[in-house]
Amino acid sequence: MAADTLKSRTGAGGASGGLRRLLLDNGALTALIVLVIAMSALSGDFLTTDNLLNIGVQAAVTAILAFGVTFVIVSAGIDLSVGSVAALSATVLAWSATSQGVPVVLAVLLAVATGIACGLVNGFLVSYGKLPSFIATLAMLSVARGLSLVISQGSPIPFPGSVSHLGDTLGGWLPVPVLVMVVMGLITAFVLGRTYIGRSMYAIGGNEEAARLSGLRVKKQKLAIYALSGLFAAAAGIVLAARLSSAQPQAAQGYELDAIAAVVIGGASLAGGTGKASGTLIGALILAVLRNGLNLLSVSAFWQQVVIGVVIALAVLFDTLRRKAGAAPVAAGTSGGGDRRKQAATYVLAAVVAAAVVGAMSFLHNGTSAAKNDKVGLSLSTLNNPFFVQIRAGAEEEAKKRGVDLTVTDAQNDASQQANHLQNFTSGGLGAIIVNPVDSDAAGPSVRSANNSDIPVIAVDRGVNEAETAALVASDNVAGGRLGAEALAEKLGGEGTIVILQGQAGTSASRERGAGFAEGLKDYPGIKVVAKQPADFDRTKGLDVMTNLLQAHPDIDGVFAENDEMALGAIKALGSKAGKSVQVVGFDGTPDGLRAVEEGTLYASVAQVPRELGRIAVDNALRAAEGKKVSGTVKVPVEVVTKENVAGFGG
Repeated sequence: MAADTLKSRTGAGGASGGLRRLLLDNGALTALIVLVIAMSALSGDFLTTDNLLNIGVQAAVTAILAFGVTFVIVSAGIDLSVGSVAALSATVLAWSATSQGVPVVLAVLLAVATGIACGLVNGFLVSYGKLPSFIATLAMLSVARGLSLVISQGSPIPFPGSVSHLGDTLGGWLPVPVLVMVVMGLITAFVLGRTYIGRSMYAIGGNEEAARLSGLRVKKQKLAIYALSGLFAAAAGIVLAARLSSAQPQAAQGYELDAIAAVVIGGASLAGGTGKASGTLIGALILAVLRNGLNLLSVSAFWQQVVIGVVIALAVLFDTLRRKAGAAPVAAGTSGGGDRRKQAATYVLAAVVAAAVVGAMSFLHNGTSAAKNDKVGLSLSTLNNPFFVQIRAGAEEEAKKRGVDLTVTDAQNDASQQANHLQNFTSGGLGAIIVNPVDSDAAGPSVRSANNSDIPVIAVDRGVNEAETAALVASDNVAGGRLGAEALAEKLGGEGTIVILQGQAGTSASRERGAGFAEGLKDYPGIKVVAKQPADFDRTKGLDVMTNLLQAHPDIDGVFAENDEMALGAIKALGSKAGKSVQVVGFDGTPDGLRAVEEGTLYASVAQVPRELGRIAVDNALRAAEGKKVSGTVKVPVEVVTKENVAGFGG
């Protein structure tokens, strides 16, 4: 009777629960299909061949990092260092091949060895040092990033041409990063499903103590697991640097969080014991589709971060519900032949559905695309700075006045993220693109892609190297640095000690302003620079760095900050000394900076006119889109604003 009752319940639930079970076991794939359908319906530019390939390229680095992180998460660990290890490996390759003359093949091997070494250190700290994986890899995150900055001296290093081909295409259409991503995914699937170490990962993640008691050498296995994560991080760093044609010391910041998110969205559990390569790939594609689609839909850069965060939270919540509902675990290599056939059938069904959607949406949007000349994209290096917020405001005012649809994106000082934005603009077929480069070299490949699509590009505030721009709308940062040096030196009477607060390492604005200031100081031998430290163009960091410098140099006479935000932080640290015994000079002429000049706490600001930069950039972009002639360089003057002339300044 009991058996009959159980059979009856199973049968009753089988018909109604089949679809529910399918969705639970393939939630990430279902979400990806729904996202593709939604983005296809909302944007006629989404399902173009170029854009779909762009999505693959944009997912590649995150996916390769995530494949390595999958090994760690399956074994119930975490790796927060992969982004920094990727940057360090790429920097080692570029530095050894260019500065040290090492043959490129050996340089690549050295970069890979660097990634593996970082992974082994992580594994040793976790296995033998008994450190939590969170702490061990957090320490490596800082160490690897610091070493990258030390080796590169804070400046991007050009990538060897033979390796830069990894960022190109095969046959003129298949991006090499996508091919590398697929290969690394297949390797991940093989390791997880067909090797001894793969089975060990699931055993350790499921119950580490039971694995140890069963004879598994857990410590040595963890060394290998973290070494694999470091190897994949090195591969991702090489692909990323090849795409940007340069090794960026600040590259891949925050990518470790994207990698972890991709693994979790793909169905792996942070508790360990479950996860598979195909799920991780789907998770990375979901993040790429979201960002690409939101760009095409002109969604605010700030709201994009909100949406991504919500998706990650929902993914973790779904994972919890899936485990409570008893959904089938996704441990690769543990299912029988029938389950594998069912999984293959699921992927085939998904492919059929996706193909149907592509056909339907292509028909829906056929012939309905709007004119592109009235659409302009603006990619800013960051919106976490009043200067660039003012550029956006000026651009939006001009766009509204001219009846233009302006899409603004925030690269968050990440050159690779900006490359994604520029590719999205290009695949969207906009009339013109305006770019404020995070780095002049790194923006080159993406701008060349726009050149190939006959889309005019306007550079604002910073130029683009190795690519064609219709115009450069900018102030002269070098000249501004010289003016800042003259203003501060003359205020000090040509004698005194000063400190310099530098901007974000690797950015052209910081390099140029610093170079101009150093050049200007040559005429004032009585001025001595006793310290210079980066504060990343950030007010809070400016406060902290200035507070620290005052401990070692309490009797300084002046401060030069490479932007007003850092200058305002320095003023806060100086307290009553600011504007009295210590003179502070900033750069940019932001509203807060000019108020400080009026109050007398900031002696001077080398003022640009950011709103005017934005306005002129949009005007030139529209002229170029219409085929009209524009000037190659449009200079917006800078001037030193002090308390004497701040009232008449028209910034």
